[in-house]
Amino acid sequence: MKSLDHAVHMKDPYAAIVMKQALPEAGMAEERLPFTVRVVRDDDALGKAVTIRQAAYARHVPAFAAKLGTPEPNDHDEGSVVLLAESRMDGSPVGTMRIQTNRFRDLAIAQSVELPEWLKHRSMAEATRLGVALGQTGRVVKTALFKSFFLYCRETNVDWMVIAARPPLDRQYEALMFEDLFPGQFIPMRHGNDIPHRVLTFEVGTAKERWAEARHPLFKFVFQTQHPDIDLSDANFSAWWHSVPPVDLRRRVAADA
Repeated sequence: MKSLDHAVHMKDPYAAIVMKQALPEAGMAEERLPFTVRVVRDDDALGKAVTIRQAAYARHVPAFAAKLGTPEPNDHDEGSVVLLAESRMDGSPVGTMRIQTNRFRDLAIAQSVELPEWLKHRSMAEATRLGVALGQTGRVVKTALFKSFFLYCRETNVDWMVIAARPPLDRQYEALMFEDLFPGQFIPMRHGNDIPHRVLTFEVGTAKERWAEARHPLFKFVFQTQHPDIDLSDANFSAWWHSVPPVDLRRRVAADA
């Protein structure tokens, strides 16, 4: 995480991101995780992300996993970030996710399906290449990566989170209150080795209200807990700030607003 001293001398909105991560809101619970989540910024970190990505895919789609042994062009695209979760004990990779926004180009999912007109011109982010370690750690990592995805979308003023999920992973997104964009349809995805996927969406701006009303079991984890081990301070938010109203510049990196 960037230091608070460094943030104090910064003059742009990025400084606000750093300072909010360094100074949790009073009254917000703080919880440490057995791993960290950060934005990939060098070849070594990307190599770790590729390693856990390929290992995770090999458990379910080994033929496709064989194609994932090296970084993909989308890992370097403008408007994309790769997240890496690493064990705090030994630094080994335990999870990864790539987030692509539609700020600079269409989402990868648009190669395979025509999105509805009402959604095409909204700000969107698609999560792809999710991979986590086996066991209980992997389940917690997956939850932390979802929170990281959500936080990133809030800070970049994204309206809708979009994912393509194959069974049984689609049920996990259903449990997070993602909704079918094309009910009853499983659509082959070009960026998913043409395996049929459901397309699901999640509205960012109404998430807190909807989860509170549903008494979602992860509400406290996402909205009422500060996780210092989730560090998005190296994400490049700068390209988004001109489109964010001034009131939004004060939004928290922690999900509690």
